[in-house]
Amino acid sequence: QEPLIESGGGLVQAGDSLRLSCTTSERTFNRFAMAWFRQAPGKEREFVGTINWDGRLKFVGSFAEGRFNISRDNSKNLLLLQMNSLKPEDTAVYYCAQSRDGLGRMEAKTYNLWGQGTQVTVSS
Repeated sequence: QEPLIESGGGLVQAGDSLRLSCTTSERTFNRFAMAWFRQAPGKEREFVGTINWDGRLKFVGSFAEGRFNISRDNSKNLLLLQMNSLKPEDTAVYYCAQSRDGLGRMEAKTYNLWGQGTQVTVSS
């Protein structure tokens, strides 16, 4: 399998926006659901959002509702996470992940391919 590569992280101030990207050269990208997870220092990995194989079904975690949006462009093998109104508690390493099938789920164990992560730091 080809690796997943995240980008777009950085240092921003509270209230700012960031857009994270995840790309791969894997030709089967459009067959699988994708997701974003995050992990803050000293905390467990946390589900951020998921999107099914064709992008028609998606949802985000409760903390992200109204602020984050997950989308994908299968023609470009691209997964996106638009994050608005960022808060200091959003500081974490953000990972994209590929599911074992086309349905998005919250459980990390249902994802079998992970990127290396991109750091997001939100200052107050």
